[in-house]
Amino acid sequence: MAASELYTKYARVWIPDPEEVWKSAELLKDYKPGDKVLQLRLEEGKDLEYCLDPKTKELPPLRNPDILVGENDLTALSYLHEPAVLHNLKVRFIDSKLIYTYCGIVLVAINPYEQLPIYGEDIINAYSGQNMGDMDPHIFAVAEEAYKQMARDERNQSIIVSGESGAGKTVSAKYAMRYFATVSGSASEANVEEKVLASNPIMESIGNAKTTRNDNSSRFGKYIEIGFDKRYRIIGANMRTYLLEKSRVVFQAEEERNYHIFYQLCASAALPEFKTLRLGNANYFHYTKQGGSPVIDGVDDAKEMVNTRQACTLLGISDSYQMGIFRILAGILHLGNVEFVSRDSDSCTVPPKHEPLTIFCDLMGVEYEEMAHWLCHRKLATATETYIKPISKLHAINARDALAKHIYANLFNWIVDHVNKALHATVKQHSFIGVLDIYGFETFEINSFEQFCINYANEKLQQQFNMHVFKLEQEEYMKEQIPWTLIDFYDNQPCINLIEAKMGVLDLLDEECKMPKGSDDSWAQKLYNTHLNKCALFEKPRLSNKAFIIKHFADKVEYQCEGFLEKNKDTVYEEQIKVLKSSKFKLLPELFQDEEKVLSPTSATPSGRVPLSRTAVKPAKARPGQASKEHKKTVGHQFRNSLHLLMETLNATTPHYVRCIKPNDFKFPFTFDEKRAVQQLRACGVLETIRISAAGFPSRWTYQEFFSRYRVLMKQRDVLGDRKQTCKNVLEKLIQDKDKYQFGKTKIFFRAGQVAYLEKIRADKLRAACIRIQKTIRGWLMRKKYVRMRKAAITIQRHVRGYQARCYAKFLRRTRAAITIQKFQRMYVVRKRYQRMRATTIALQALLRGYMVRNKYQMMLREHKTVIIQKHVRGWLARLHYHRILKAIVYLQCCYRRMMAKRELKKLKIEARSVERYKKLHIGLENKIMQLQRKIDEQNKEYKSLLEKMSNLEITYSTETEKLRNDVERLRMSEEEAKNATNRVISLQEEIAKLRKELHQTQSEKKTIEEWADKYKHDTEQLVSELKEQNTLLKTEKEELNRRIHDQAREITESMERKLVEETKQLELDLNDERLRYQNLLNEFSRLEERYDDLKDEMNLMVSIPKPGHKRTDSTHSSNESEYTFSSEITEAEDLPVRMEEPSEKKAPLDMSLFLKLQKRVTELEQEKQSLQDELDRKEEQALRAKAKEEERPPMRGAELEYESLKRQELESENKKLKNELNELQKALTETRAPEVTAPGAPAYRVLLDQLTSVSEELEVRKEEVLILRSQLVSQKEAIQPKNTMTDATLLLEDVQKMKDKGEIAQAYIGLKETNRLLESQLQSQKKSHENELESLRGEIQSLKEENNRQQQLLAQNLQLPPEARIEASLQHEITRLTNENLDLMEQLEKQDKTVRKLKKQLKVFAKKIGELEVGQMENISPGQIIDEPIRPVNIPRKEKDFQGMLEYKREDEQKLVKNLILELKPRGVAVNLIPGLPAYILFMCVRHADYLNDDQKVRSLLTSTINGIKKVLKKRGDDFETVSFWLSNTCRFLHCLKQYSGEEGFMKHNTPRQNEHCLTNFDLAEYRQVLSDLAIQIYQQLVRVLENILQPMIVSGMLEHETIQGVSGVKPTGLRKRTSSIADEGTYTLDSIIRQLNSFHSVMCQHGMDPELIKQVVKQMFYIIGAVTLNNLLLRKDMCSWSKGMQIRYNVSQLEEWLRDKNLMNSGAKETLEPLIQAAQLLQVKKKTDEDAEAICSMCNALTTAQIVKVLNLYTPVNEFEERVLVSFIRTIQVRLRDRKDSPQLLMDAKHIFPVTFPFNPSSLALETIQIPASLGLGFISRV
Repeated sequence: MAASELYTKYARVWIPDPEEVWKSAELLKDYKPGDKVLQLRLEEGKDLEYCLDPKTKELPPLRNPDILVGENDLTALSYLHEPAVLHNLKVRFIDSKLIYTYCGIVLVAINPYEQLPIYGEDIINAYSGQNMGDMDPHIFAVAEEAYKQMARDERNQSIIVSGESGAGKTVSAKYAMRYFATVSGSASEANVEEKVLASNPIMESIGNAKTTRNDNSSRFGKYIEIGFDKRYRIIGANMRTYLLEKSRVVFQAEEERNYHIFYQLCASAALPEFKTLRLGNANYFHYTKQGGSPVIDGVDDAKEMVNTRQACTLLGISDSYQMGIFRILAGILHLGNVEFVSRDSDSCTVPPKHEPLTIFCDLMGVEYEEMAHWLCHRKLATATETYIKPISKLHAINARDALAKHIYANLFNWIVDHVNKALHATVKQHSFIGVLDIYGFETFEINSFEQFCINYANEKLQQQFNMHVFKLEQEEYMKEQIPWTLIDFYDNQPCINLIEAKMGVLDLLDEECKMPKGSDDSWAQKLYNTHLNKCALFEKPRLSNKAFIIKHFADKVEYQCEGFLEKNKDTVYEEQIKVLKSSKFKLLPELFQDEEKVLSPTSATPSGRVPLSRTAVKPAKARPGQASKEHKKTVGHQFRNSLHLLMETLNATTPHYVRCIKPNDFKFPFTFDEKRAVQQLRACGVLETIRISAAGFPSRWTYQEFFSRYRVLMKQRDVLGDRKQTCKNVLEKLIQDKDKYQFGKTKIFFRAGQVAYLEKIRADKLRAACIRIQKTIRGWLMRKKYVRMRKAAITIQRHVRGYQARCYAKFLRRTRAAITIQKFQRMYVVRKRYQRMRATTIALQALLRGYMVRNKYQMMLREHKTVIIQKHVRGWLARLHYHRILKAIVYLQCCYRRMMAKRELKKLKIEARSVERYKKLHIGLENKIMQLQRKIDEQNKEYKSLLEKMSNLEITYSTETEKLRNDVERLRMSEEEAKNATNRVISLQEEIAKLRKELHQTQSEKKTIEEWADKYKHDTEQLVSELKEQNTLLKTEKEELNRRIHDQAREITESMERKLVEETKQLELDLNDERLRYQNLLNEFSRLEERYDDLKDEMNLMVSIPKPGHKRTDSTHSSNESEYTFSSEITEAEDLPVRMEEPSEKKAPLDMSLFLKLQKRVTELEQEKQSLQDELDRKEEQALRAKAKEEERPPMRGAELEYESLKRQELESENKKLKNELNELQKALTETRAPEVTAPGAPAYRVLLDQLTSVSEELEVRKEEVLILRSQLVSQKEAIQPKNTMTDATLLLEDVQKMKDKGEIAQAYIGLKETNRLLESQLQSQKKSHENELESLRGEIQSLKEENNRQQQLLAQNLQLPPEARIEASLQHEITRLTNENLDLMEQLEKQDKTVRKLKKQLKVFAKKIGELEVGQMENISPGQIIDEPIRPVNIPRKEKDFQGMLEYKREDEQKLVKNLILELKPRGVAVNLIPGLPAYILFMCVRHADYLNDDQKVRSLLTSTINGIKKVLKKRGDDFETVSFWLSNTCRFLHCLKQYSGEEGFMKHNTPRQNEHCLTNFDLAEYRQVLSDLAIQIYQQLVRVLENILQPMIVSGMLEHETIQGVSGVKPTGLRKRTSSIADEGTYTLDSIIRQLNSFHSVMCQHGMDPELIKQVVKQMFYIIGAVTLNNLLLRKDMCSWSKGMQIRYNVSQLEEWLRDKNLMNSGAKETLEPLIQAAQLLQVKKKTDEDAEAICSMCNALTTAQIVKVLNLYTPVNEFEERVLVSFIRTIQVRLRDRKDSPQLLMDAKHIFPVTFPFNPSSLALETIQIPASLGLGFISRV
C-alpha cells in the first residue's frame, strides 16, 4: 500500500512549529498525488493551508493512533519519527508522571526535578529476577538485565549513562550501583557494597559543583567497574575518572560555585579540629566567592561534611589522612587570597608578612621566603646556563592559579587512588559490570578546548552505539531467518578521523605546542590549510580567523582557537612543585610522588579538565628520564589514550545505554520544554536509533499476538489450525506489497506504518460493526419508546374517562345526600321541641313525689333509731350485772385457794426440817433447783402477763363506762330534739307553701342558667379542643425530644461501641505488631545463628590443617555445640533474640551489651569446663578403684567361668532362634494379601504380636531353667572329677603311690577340700549380698538425710511465711509427700505384679514338665530340644499389661533415639502410614518417663537434643515443603502435649481422668515451652519462605499474564523489549497451576496433622503473597492496566475464593488479604469521568493507598480505540479528594511481610497408653512402661 493513500480525510499529521517544534493537525480532505497544498485544521480549531516543499514534495509525518500513544517502548510506535517520539515522551512525562521510556535498547530517563517514591527496596525486589520487557521501564530493569546477562552469558557488562549537565546522569548511575549492591550482596563480611555506595558522597564532594543548569553537576567523567565473584556477589570495585574541570578551582561563573568540599569546609570551620585551618565564611575566600552564590537551597553543607567524613572512614581513610586532605584544601583557599604588588611592568612581589601566604606555608609545611620568591620568579634553563627571571603580576596570578589547580588535581587523583584501594577485591574477580557516567554532547556560545574533548568523546561513544544497534538488528534478522539488506546508518568515522587521525586536529595541536613560537593563530591557519575545502565536516566561520566549525553527529559546533595551546600544554612551574615536594607535611610529597609513578600523568591545563588514566596500570620500573619525558605529553594526547582504553573496555563488554534528558533549564518539576528535549534527543542518539529501526522492520509481532489482535479481520473459513499459515494468508489479502512485511520463524516483521494501516483497517471494521450495532440498538430503542408512549396514551385516556365518571357519580351522591340532610334537620327541630316540653313535665312530677317520699323516710328513720337506743341500754345493764356477779365469784375462789396454799406451805416447812427428807431431796438437788428456778421464772412471766391483762381490763372497763355515760347523755339530747322536731314539722309545712312560690322563680332562672350552661359548654368545648391541639403539639414535641434523646443515646452508644471496637482493633494491631516484631527478631536471631554456625564451620575449616588419611572429630564437639545452642536460646528467649555475629576485621564500635553477654557466656563455659573436668577426674578415680578391687579379688573359679560361657552360648543361640521366629512371623504377615489384616492397628496383628511377646517371655523362663540345670550338672561333674592344682596334684599322686591301701583317706581329703571351697563360695556370696545391703542402706540413709535437710529448709521457709501461706505450704508439702509415696507404692505394686506373673508362668511351665515326666517323655529329651519345640502362642493365656503411657530408654541410647526419630526420619512414610504427630508423642512419652524418674539431667538432655536435632534437619532439608510442614506439625504437637500434661488447670479442662493421671509430676517445663514456641515460629517462617519460593514463579504468569477467559483481553503492539530479549520463560503457569499447588500444600499439611488454626494462618499468608506479588506487578506494568485485565483478575480471584469455600477456609482471613487486588481490578473497570465517579472510587478503594490509586489511573491504558483514557484533571480530582487520607506513601506492598503467627492450644484426645511404636522407626531399644 502506498504511503500517500493514508493521507485521507480526518487523518492526523504533524507539522513543524517554531514554538512547540511540532503541532498536531487534521486533514480536511483527502490528499491526491500532485496536490501542492494540504487543507488542515489545528487542534485549537484554526484552519490552515500547509504548502508542500516543491522540490522534495515530502508529506508531513503521520500521527500514531491514540491507542499507541504513551507506549513503554518508542519502537512500538507504528510511525517512527521525531514528532512521534517527542509526543510519546511528553505524554508519559506530563500526563502519566513516568520518567523512564525504552527506545529499543536505550533507556530514556527524563529528570523530574522531584523526589519520586520509585527507588525503594520494595521496587528493587520487584524488578529482581524479572525480564526486561515484562515490567515498566526503569533504571532497575536495565541493571537487572546487565546482571542477568553477566550471569547467563559469562560476559562482562557496561551501563553507559550520558546526558547534559543536570539531566540526572550521576543519580542514574548511583541507583544502578545501589541495585547491584542490594541484589547481589557481598561475598565477604567487609560490606563491599556499602563501600561502593559510600564512594559516591566522597566523589560528589570533590568532583561535583553547582552550575547554572544543575545544583549537583559532575565536573568529571567516571567509569566504575563493580567486580563479582563466581557466585555473582560483589567483591570489589575500581574507578577511572576523565576530564576533571580544574579551572573551576580558581574561577566560577555567575550563579555558580566551586567544588562542594570547599563550602563544606567553610561551613564546618567552627569545629574544634578545624581551628588550626583558620577557615572562615565562604565569602572571605577569592576561590569561593566569585560566583556570588555560596549557598544551595535545601542543602546543609555542614551536614554534608559529616556524611563525607563518614564515607571516608568507611572506605578506610584514617582521621589523620582526612585532616591532611582538609589541610591541603584549606591551603588552596588561602593560596587564592595571596595578592601581588607590582614593582614594574615585568616584576612583582608579595607584600611582607602576607597573612594568607603565611597560613598557606604553615598548612603546607614549606618555607615562607622560598614560596614567596618562586611565586614571583621563574627559572629559565638553557643548554649552558640557568637564569632566574622575575615575572609580571598577571603571570604571577596565573602561576598561582595554575599551582592551585595542580595541587587540587593531584589531591583528586590521590583520593581516587585510595578509594580504589579500599574497593579493591581481596579475591579473584570473575566478572564485572561497568557504569560509565560521562558528560553528553555540549555546545555553548563560546566553545573551547573542554567542549572539544567532550564532543570528541561523544563521537566515539556514538560510533560504538551505532555499531551495537546495527549489530542487534542484524542478529535479530538472522535469528528469524529473514532476508535483510544493509541498513544505511550514520557513520561518524570521518568526524573521528578529522579529530584523531594523522594530521588531524589533535595531531596539529600537539605539533604546534612543540613549536617554540607556536600560537593559537598559527594553529588555526594550519587547520585551514589542511582541512578547509578538503573535508566536508570542517568549515571556517565567515567573520573570524580564530575559529573553526566541525559538523558533529548532533549538530555543528564553532570552536574558538584562543587558549587551545595553553590548555593543551598544561604549564606548571617546576620550582613551585619542588618547594611543595620539600614539605615537612608528609601527605603533600605523596601527591607528587604518585604523579611520577602513574603511566599517564593527570596534569591539566589551567582552565581545562584532567583526564585520569587507568590507575591499576603502572610501570614496573621507570628508566631515568622517562618520567620527564612522559610528563611532556599533552592533555589532548593523554585524553586520546584514555579514550581508546575506555573504548577497548566497552567493546569487550555488552553495553546497556541510559540517555538522560533535561526537560527544562529552570529545574521546574514535571515541566517539558519541547525545544530543549529535541536538542538532547538529537544529540544523544535516540533519534538515530529510531531512524535505524525505521529503516528496517521496526514493528515485530509474534504469530499468536497478531492472530489475537487481528482476528476480527479474518473470516471463519480463514482460520486454520496452523496459526502461522493463517497469518500469512490474511496478510497476503490485506497488504498487497510483499516488501512491507517479512515472515520470520517466530515473528512477523513490518515496515514502518504498516501496523498503523492494519490498525486503521481493524478500526474501520470495528467502526462499521459498531455502527451496525448502534443502528440496531437505536431502532430497538425507538420501538421501545413508541410502545411505551402508546401504552402511556392509553393509560392517560383510561384515567381521564374514569375521572369524569367519578365526578358524575359524586354529583348524584351529593344531591341525594342534601335531601337526606334536610329531612333529618326538620325532624330534629320538631323532636327537640317535643323533648323539651316532656322534660319539663317530668321534672315537676319528680320534685313533688320526692318531697312526699322524703317525709315518709324521715319518720321511719326516727323510729328505727329509737329502737336501737333501747336495745343498747338494756344490753349495757345486763352486762353490768353479770360482771359484778363474776367478780364476786373470782374473789371467793382466791380466798379459798389462799387458805389451801397456806396449809400446804406449813406441811412443806415441817418436812424441810427433817434430815432424812433433806438426804432424800439432796439427790438431784441441783437439777431440781434448776427446774424450780425455771418454774419460778415461768410463774413470774405468767404473773407479769396477768398484771398486764388486768391493767388492760381496767382500762377497757373505764372506757366502756365512759361510753355508756356518753350514750345516756345522747339519749337525753335526742329526746329534746324529738320535741323540737314536732315543732319544726309545723314550720316546714309553712315553708312548703313558700317553696311552691319560689318554684316558678327557679324555673325561670333555670332557663337562663341552661342557656348560660350551653354557652359555657360551647366555650369549654372550644377550649378543650384548643387544649387538645396544644396537647398533641406537646406530645409530638415530646416524642420528637424523646426520639432525639433516643437517637443521641443510640449515637453515643454506637460511638462508644465504635471507639471500643477501634480501641480493641488498635490493641490487636499493637499486639500483632509486637508479635511481628518479636517474630522478626526471632527470624533475625535464627539467621544470625545460622550465620554463626557457618562462620564457625568456615573457621574450623580454615584452622584445621588437612592431613592424609582418616581424621576423627572430637566426640564431645556435637554435644557441646548443641548445649551451647540450646543454652543460648534459653538465656535469650525473653530478651531480644538477636545475636551479633563474630567481630570482623574492621574496627567497629564496641557494643557493651554484647560484650557483657559474651563475658557472661565465657564464665559459664569456664564453669562448665571445670565441672566436666571434675567429673572426669572423679570417673578416673572410680575406674582406678574398680581396677584395684578387681586385682585384689581372687580369680574366678572354673565353675563360674564355665557358667558364664554356657550362659553366653545359650543367649546367642536363643537370640538367633528368636530372630528367626520373628522374621518368619513378619514374613507370614507380609505375605498375607488382605491389607486390613496386616495393618498395624488390626486385631489379628495385635494378637500375633501378643503371642510373640508371650513366646519370648516363656523362652526366657526356659532359658533360665536350662542354665540352672547345666550349672548343677557342671558342679556335680566338678565334685566327681575335682580340679587339681600343681602342688595338690603332685602330693596326691605321691600319697596314692605310697599308700594305695589308704584310698579312703585321699577321698576324705578331697571331700574336705570341696567342702571348704563350697563354704568359701557361700561366704563370698554372703559377703557380696551384705555389701549390697550395706550400700543400699547407705543410699537410704543419704536419701533420708537429704529428705531431712529438705524438710528443715521447708520448715524454715514456712516459718518465715504468714500463717495462711504457712498452712497452704504445709498442705502442698503433704500432698507432694503423699503423691510421692503413692508413686513409690504403685511402682512396688507393679514390680510385685511382674513377679507374680513371672512365678505363675514358671508354675505353669513346671506343671507342664511334671506332666511330661509322669508320662515318661523326659528321659530322651534335652533342655535344648525343649526350647526348640514350636510353641503355639495362641494357646497361652496372657493377661493384658496396664501401660502408663511412658517410654523408657537408656541414657546412652539418646543419640540413637534422636537419629532414628528426627534426623533420619522420612516424613512421607510417617505421614501416610502412621498416626499424625507420632514423633511428638514418642518424644513426650520419653520426657514423661524421665519426669517420672525425677531425672532432671535426662529431661534437659533429651529436650536439648530434640530441639537441636529438629534444627539440623531443617537446616539440611529446609527447602523441602513436606519436611518443614512435618516438623512444624510435630513441634506444635509436642508443645501442645507439654501444655496438656503440664498439670496447669487452664490446660486440663478437656482432658479425660486418665489423661490427667499422665500429667508431669516433678518438673515445670514452662521455659522449654517458650523455647519450643520460638522454634515453631522459626519453622513457620521457614515454611512461609519455602511457600514463597515455590509460588513466586507461578503468580505473575497465572494471575496476570495467562488469559483464563479466552478472547477478552486484546493484544497491543509491543516494541523491541520483548520477553525474548532476556532469558526465555522456563514454562508458563496458569491459574490451575496455582490452585493445584495450593491443593498440594493443603493436603500435605492435613496429612501431617497440622492444627486447623495453623493451616488457616498458612493459607492466609499464601493468599497475601499471591495478592501482594500480583498487585506489585500490576503497579509496575503499564500493559496490564486495562479493563479486560481487570476482568481477568476478578475472575481469577473468584476462583481462589471458590477454593477457599471448598476447603472451608473462608473464615481464615485469606480473602481479606486479596482486598487490595480486588479493588485494583475494580478500579480498572469502573467509569473514570465525572466527580461522582471520583467519589465512588474514593469510597470503594479503601484498601489501596493514594499512591497506588493514582499509579493505577496513570497506568490505565486502553486496549481498543473505543476505550477512553483517564484525563489528567480526573486524576487531580482524585488526589484532591484523597489528600486528607492518612496512609503510607509506599507504592508497593511488602511481599516479604509475614503475619505474626499464633499457636492456639489444641489438646489431643489420643490416649498415650494406646500408642504403639512401629518397627519401621527402628526404636527397638525403647520399651513401653
